[in-house]
Amino acid sequence: MSETDALDARIIGQLRANARISNARLAEAVGLSQSACLRRVRALETRGVIRGYTVLLDTRHARGDLVAFVQVSLERTTEEFMARFERAVRRCPEVRECYLMSGSSDYQLKLALQDMTDYERVHRDVLSALPGVSRLRSSFSIRPVLHAG
Repeated sequence: MSETDALDARIIGQLRANARISNARLAEAVGLSQSACLRRVRALETRGVIRGYTVLLDTRHARGDLVAFVQVSLERTTEEFMARFERAVRRCPEVRECYLMSGSSDYQLKLALQDMTDYERVHRDVLSALPGVSRLRSSFSIRPVLHAG
């Protein structure tokens, strides 16, 4: 089982839809015995195909109503500058997601905030203070349409 096959893909699909599904239900859904299903899931975890399980929060209940997407450009894109920025951004509780990007910006951040006053505070005290930041461009979510997890 060094490569992911169609059965693994079905297991992954079921887990993406409901990561809390019991092994018994997962096995039934994909047509395996419980022991074979558990072996497959553990092999997917061991190989790093499944890197972990997480909770997806509705930001309206977990933090606030405002979701901001911030494009970040760094002064320099050296390994040192990028590593410093990434270490610092991991310590920001308002940042829910961070992606290294291609294109016109270096990083894309997704923030969960209470309101515009909260955003102003985070922009001034947190984002602008991140190491190596030369430019920030923000957009705000109107409403979610699709989340594919």
